[in-house]
Amino acid sequence: MLMKSGNQAAQLVFGPNGFRVMRPGNHVTCAVTGEAIPLEELRYWSVDRQEAYASPEVATRRLLGT
Repeated sequence: MLMKSGNQAAQLVFGPNGFRVMRPGNHVTCAVTGEAIPLEELRYWSVDRQEAYASPEVATRRLLGT
């Protein structure tokens, strides 16, 4: 049976070269801005913090602590 993820946040485990889906969904939430990031557009994350980021600028801001 195929399950549809609808408008549900996915739960991911971030690795250095990709991520593993632990709970299906169609997006994740940016750890800084709170915006929904569609999984097919997710490019930036922190393995150490296990967080997703909406853009390289947001990721840099988070990692620099500003």
